[in-house]
Amino acid sequence: MAKGTLYLLPVPLAEHAEKASYTILHYDIINNIKEYVVENEKTARKFLKEAGLKRPQSELIIHDYGKHSREKINYTEIFKSVEQGSDMGLMSEAGCPGVADPGADVVFQAHRRGIRVIPLVGPSSILLGLMASGFNGQNFSFKGYLPIDKGARTKAIKDLENQSARERSTQIFIETPFRNNQMLSELLKSCKPQTKLCVACNVTGEDEYIKTKTIAEWKNTTIDLHKKPCIFLIFAS
Repeated sequence: MAKGTLYLLPVPLAEHAEKASYTILHYDIINNIKEYVVENEKTARKFLKEAGLKRPQSELIIHDYGKHSREKINYTEIFKSVEQGSDMGLMSEAGCPGVADPGADVVFQAHRRGIRVIPLVGPSSILLGLMASGFNGQNFSFKGYLPIDKGARTKAIKDLENQSARERSTQIFIETPFRNNQMLSELLKSCKPQTKLCVACNVTGEDEYIKTKTIAEWKNTTIDLHKKPCIFLIFAS
């Protein structure tokens, strides 16, 4: 018996960004499968509805891999129907599954079982931010979250700036939304005046804000990033 397929379904990054986030192929796939592994069930069900799901949601089989359930996941049980020929979808809370996302573990387990994995086109704040930054798109690195400790964070920022200048590379990182303003403040204090910084905030959202300036120019800019999803990119010379 042929095994099913694990489809990696990107989820919108912002409210009311559905039309910018899925294609006709998404519509076809979600109406042909009924089983999902999701990081956030509420977000996943909302996306499926907005993407055009015709099947009653009561018929869906949802496997939770949120942070409180991750350690208890039984992959043999999760992939049981896929092993028997059914297809399954994997969804992050926002953006692309497996990219800055614990869904990578699910994907790896699928590969271990010889299950075909198909990634679908969709929004990634990392790539969208890079595209819009004007920085080097041929040599870049995503660092995820920087340290919370102030001293360690300052050192990390300076290390990224030095690496960028040395390698002519774009350095990309994120912060928890309620600490965005502190991150921006720390970047302005720690980086050299000529270093370029791109702030990409609420990408694909109605109030999307993407600006690239030197650190010196950012010091004359007033912006409130509190509790807004942001991605930061620096490029030093």
